[in-house]
Amino acid sequence: MLVQKKPQTYTLEDYFALEEQSETKHEYHNGEIVPMTGGTTNHNRIIINLVAFLKFAFRGKPLSFFASDVRLWLPDYNCYTYPDLQIISGDILYYENRKDTLTNPSVIVEILSNSTRSYDKGDKFKYYRSLPTFQEYITIDQYGFEVEHYVKTDDGKWLVTYLESEDSVLSLNSVDFEISLKDLYDCVHFEEAD
Repeated sequence: MLVQKKPQTYTLEDYFALEEQSETKHEYHNGEIVPMTGGTTNHNRIIINLVAFLKFAFRGKPLSFFASDVRLWLPDYNCYTYPDLQIISGDILYYENRKDTLTNPSVIVEILSNSTRSYDKGDKFKYYRSLPTFQEYITIDQYGFEVEHYVKTDDGKWLVTYLESEDSVLSLNSVDFEISLKDLYDCVHFEEAD
């Protein structure tokens, strides 16, 4: 007879202590600590392209954005994640004054990989939807021109737009920003995909 061992659970204090000492990032899922996978050159190029365009578009505006080293607290699920990009309109709200953990993004972007695609489009999107400030979700495939743009309607429904050619333009609704897929995927080599 096989005896299944119950997974070890960790407190938030355990998690924060690990994160402060670790060279790699971990997500926290209701007591479970989950190591994050590493990125690829395509993943990195897409984020850099997006950040470069955001930097100039947001100059002088009450908007902030943070790349993958800043955590997000999802209280309804007792969960911490590291979105690839978070955009905040107005004041930044931190979890318990921790300058490494946000609570109020309006836009979240995830770059999809083969190992994270199901999670990013499934449970992770569900967790993100629990945030009252969350208005738009963008998933970007790193293996080809494929962007999904989800927008929350006034009645709480989510509408999706599929962008699948380099001539397509991603236009955000909650903030004044747009970028062509040609610019978003600049220097990305699909044949280098993992």
